[in-house]
Amino acid sequence: MNHLPPAGELAARFPVHGQVPLRSGAEVSDIMGRLSFGVDFTDHMARAIHTRGEGWHDRELVAYGPLSLGPATSVLHYGQEIFEGLKAYRHADGSIWTFRPEQNAARFNRSARRLAMPELPVEDFLGSIAALVAADQRWVPDVPGSSLYLRPFAFASESFLGVRSAHEITYLVIASPVGPYFRKGFKPVAIWVSTDYHRAGPGGTGAAKTGGNYAASLLPQEEAYAQGCEQVCFLDGATNTILEELGGMNIFVVDADGSVRTPALTGTILEGVTRSSVIQLLRDHGRRVTETAIPLDGLLRDIRAGAVTEVFACGTAAVITPVGRLASRDFDLTIGTGEPGPVTSALFQQLTDIQYGRAADPYGWLYRLV
Repeated sequence: MNHLPPAGELAARFPVHGQVPLRSGAEVSDIMGRLSFGVDFTDHMARAIHTRGEGWHDRELVAYGPLSLGPATSVLHYGQEIFEGLKAYRHADGSIWTFRPEQNAARFNRSARRLAMPELPVEDFLGSIAALVAADQRWVPDVPGSSLYLRPFAFASESFLGVRSAHEITYLVIASPVGPYFRKGFKPVAIWVSTDYHRAGPGGTGAAKTGGNYAASLLPQEEAYAQGCEQVCFLDGATNTILEELGGMNIFVVDADGSVRTPALTGTILEGVTRSSVIQLLRDHGRRVTETAIPLDGLLRDIRAGAVTEVFACGTAAVITPVGRLASRDFDLTIGTGEPGPVTSALFQQLTDIQYGRAADPYGWLYRLV
């Protein structure tokens, strides 16, 4: 159970600065009527600055808009940047909640340490989100499957071309009203297993949520699209034989005996908030969950033999996504019936019911923002 300070108390850390122009009601209604993912943004953004010797300062809400950066701004040259992703959900009574935000704050700081950046106090992380959502609450949609996607991020904003950690870091939070990540909703996706490219390697930044990891996934993602697949799955960089994760999601395998496996956190895999929640739910349902190495050859053999009945992926953006097909240059397999299995479907229903307030939250995962 979380014991976080009230959102209103933390939001006061980020007061509105200046006059913020607001979009008209008609424009907001138009955007809400054509929800996609990460295309339209709200009126405000939260901001704070960290300078060496002074720490974090200038916490405020400002108008969402372009940034002014010099050509020598460090992040443009060396990629010193981290980010997070979480959502605000409107419940039936009109209240607005988010899901396990303290876990995102903790991961944000783990990423900061790996990228040699200053950590942000957890209460500042939560306060920036609470202030932004309170100011832009009309942007939180209420249609099924929709939410307000929140993107906190920090980057090296010092203008300097030397290779060292920047002395100035800018922290921002922006928000986008979104529909389902995959336009077809809770439907099976096809996954392309990349054997030529890797997302991360031992000692690298795989466990951090940083832009470079995602940049490395873009070329193999294009390869996946060309093969009729929606996502790409990466193998380990050391042996090229062990499943790691998708470009932006963790992966789970359901065996015929009802037990579940997911790749162990080895330092090259992002520790997902949804991943840990899924493990908790599965174990509380009495299922054995093993965090272990999953060799690709063994997985393919088990799928062919019917020993694996379901595969699914999970992450904040898509929540839980059934995998109906696994393919690469040397194989193309349908998993189970190719349709969402009972374990995947039940998890999706339970987790989203908690997030949207349709079911009790026995874990204290929800945090009220408004």
